[in-house]
Amino acid sequence: MGELIQHLINGVGLGAIYALIALGYTMVYGVLQLINFAHAEVYMVAAFAAFYANKGLLEWLNAVAVPGWVIFAILLLVAVGVGGGLAVLIEAVAYRPLRGAPRINILITAIGVSLLIQNLAQIGFGADPKFFQPSVANASLFTIGDSEVLLYDVTVLLVTTFFLCVLHYLVYHTQMGIAMRAVSYNPVAASLLGVSINQTISFTFFLGGALAGVAAVLIPLKYPKIEPLMGTLLGLKAFVAAVLGGIGHIGGTVLGAFMLGMAEQMVAAYLSSMYRDAIAFSLLIVVLLLKPEGLFGKKGIEKV
Repeated sequence: MGELIQHLINGVGLGAIYALIALGYTMVYGVLQLINFAHAEVYMVAAFAAFYANKGLLEWLNAVAVPGWVIFAILLLVAVGVGGGLAVLIEAVAYRPLRGAPRINILITAIGVSLLIQNLAQIGFGADPKFFQPSVANASLFTIGDSEVLLYDVTVLLVTTFFLCVLHYLVYHTQMGIAMRAVSYNPVAASLLGVSINQTISFTFFLGGALAGVAAVLIPLKYPKIEPLMGTLLGLKAFVAAVLGGIGHIGGTVLGAFMLGMAEQMVAAYLSSMYRDAIAFSLLIVVLLLKPEGLFGKKGIEKV
C-alpha cells in the first residue's frame, strides 16, 4: 500500500509538469488552430535561462544567507519572462507573416523553428549536458503510511495550482481573456467588434511560454540534468496530454496531463520502465482511433 501511495504522489507531480507545458499547446491551438511544435524549445531555453540565473545568483550570494525560496522565486520570474518573451518573438517573426497562408505552411514553419532553436542552443549552450543545482532542498516533509512526501512534490503541486488559478482568472475574468475566447470562436467577428487580433494572439503565446517557463524551473528540482534536446520528448508527451484531454479545452488538457502522468508512473512501476515512453504514444493512438477530438473536445466539420 505504501508503494502504491508513493507512485500516486509521483504520478501527480509528473502530471502537473505535463499540464504546464500542454496548456501552451492547447491555448495556441484554441486561438490559431496551430500546433506550435516550437513550444518544447521555449521550455528548453527557459530552463537554460534559469540555469544560468541560478548559477549567477549562487555565486553572487555565496556569502549571504538567502533563503532558498527567494532564489526559487527569482528563477521563476526569469524563466517566465524568457519563456513568454521567446514565445511572443516566435509568433511575431515566424507565424504572423504566414497567418493567411495554408495551414501546412505554418506547420512546416513550426517544425523548422523548433529545429533552428535546437541547433542554435547546441551552438550557444554547448551540446554537453549541464546539471542544475536545485534552489529548494528535496527534504522529507511528512509520511503517509510508509511513503515520504518530499518538499519537491509539495512545491510542484502548490506552484502548479497557483499558476493554473492565475490562468483561469486571466482567461475567464479579464478583458484579455474575453478577447482570447472571442478570437478563438470567430476571429473575423471579434475584429469587427474592436478586438486587437495581434495583441490577443501575442498574449496567448506569452501565457503558454510563461507556463513552460514555470515547468522549466520545477523539473530540475528532481531531474537536474538539462541539455539542448531536452524539450523534444517532453514536448511530445505534453502534446499527447493535450490531445488526450481535448486540445483547445483548458480543463480537459489539465485532466489529460494528470491521466498521462499517472499512467506513465504506474506502467513504469508495475510493468517495466522500458514502456514508460511507449504508453504516451499508445494512448495517443487509442484516442485518435476511438475519440479523435479527445475526452472534452468538440466534434466539428472542417473544409480542407
